[in-house]
Amino acid sequence: MSEAQLGELVPVGGGDAIPLMSDVMTIGRRESCDICLKFQNISGTHCELAFKDGVWYLRDMGSTNGVKVNGDRTLKRPLRPGDEVSIADHRYTIQYQLPSGSTIEDVFAEEEDVFGQSLLEKAGLARPKKPRR
Repeated sequence: MSEAQLGELVPVGGGDAIPLMSDVMTIGRRESCDICLKFQNISGTHCELAFKDGVWYLRDMGSTNGVKVNGDRTLKRPLRPGDEVSIADHRYTIQYQLPSGSTIEDVFAEEEDVFGQSLLEKAGLARPKKPRR
């Protein structure tokens, strides 16, 4: 990985690594995407990778065949170095360096607990339940 790169996507099973050169990169079948994957099961604009505060985030852009991280389908998720990203059925591992002086636990400590709130609470349509005493 060169100094200008922010990371890379390495195909599982071999192949050339895809350098991640910008803070925001779109992945899809269209030529206008930053990373163009010419496969029939890849949507025109399939997903987006965004680099924020030293961490890569993956976001599905309404694709037909979805994205997965370590086998779990997701709409948006932060990525740890070494996570396996599946775009439709094409698998890659993401490789990058965390910010110096930080650990995975530090960077992901604020990761949201998905089951911590009901959907109504998240939407602001219900008050949070008070803890039992």
